[in-house]
Amino acid sequence: MWPYLFSLPFVAAYAAFQLYPVIYSFVLSLHDWNGIGAKTYIGFKNYVQLWSHDPLFVKSLWNTLIMMAMFIPVTLILGLLLAYWTFHLVRGKKLIQTINVLPYITTPVAIGFIFSYLFDWQTGLVNLLLVKFGWVQEGVYWLQNPWSSRAVIALMVIWRNLGYFMIIYMAGMTVIPQDVYEAAKVDGSSGFHTFRKITMPLLRNISVFLVVTSVINGLQLFDEPKLLYGGWSGSVQVGGPDNTALTMIWRFVDVSFISDTRFGYASAIAYSLFLLIVVFSMLSYRLTAPKEDQR
Repeated sequence: MWPYLFSLPFVAAYAAFQLYPVIYSFVLSLHDWNGIGAKTYIGFKNYVQLWSHDPLFVKSLWNTLIMMAMFIPVTLILGLLLAYWTFHLVRGKKLIQTINVLPYITTPVAIGFIFSYLFDWQTGLVNLLLVKFGWVQEGVYWLQNPWSSRAVIALMVIWRNLGYFMIIYMAGMTVIPQDVYEAAKVDGSSGFHTFRKITMPLLRNISVFLVVTSVINGLQLFDEPKLLYGGWSGSVQVGGPDNTALTMIWRFVDVSFISDTRFGYASAIAYSLFLLIVVFSMLSYRLTAPKEDQR
């Protein structure tokens, strides 16, 4: 009985604070409930309405996928190149690592303030520099244009996560046997050829890990767009201009607590997002993992 008694506190806490909310939210998604009064059982009508009669949810999914397509490849490539360059530095390696990791440990609120100030139309530093150097005649509406607003959000994600990607890749490079590089050097392999034929293949498992986790985190994107449109101005613009910055999590929060209190419908959004995360995670793994690992 002792093993069961020792594991009982964890099992009880897990059942109370994780398992029960997950089950209850699915049950709630089958009801119509605004938090007040009795729940009305409606079956899967919330899911039908969500996927067939809710253009904002479809648009939030599309926006999320577009921004993921912007920042995931760029972060992977830049993180790998930065890690390779830093790994072979003779001096200043620790300084470069510290500078690149600082954005990752910075609070999202601070990042939202920084970027909303940098890309502000009237007082933004980016527009001031562009006008000063004569590259544009007047300030650009970065946060009011559909594509530029998504690009700014993608830039926020890249700036924040680049140091994390660099550290993960550098950790993988430390376990690569140096005998492999010495043998390649003896055979006359150049630096770029060694990087492409040896370093990148040996880091493929790390790349797969980063792709899958980036897909999972990207589908849950919320902090960056939410803070970008509520940090500097003090007023939250839900979804950005014409809802082009609206993500699925932001749509979930808006339906739950901001524009409405449809908890049953919001639970349907949460479970739909869960299924999308499972599907896209499996798809990203199938596309990036080696064939022998897939078997």
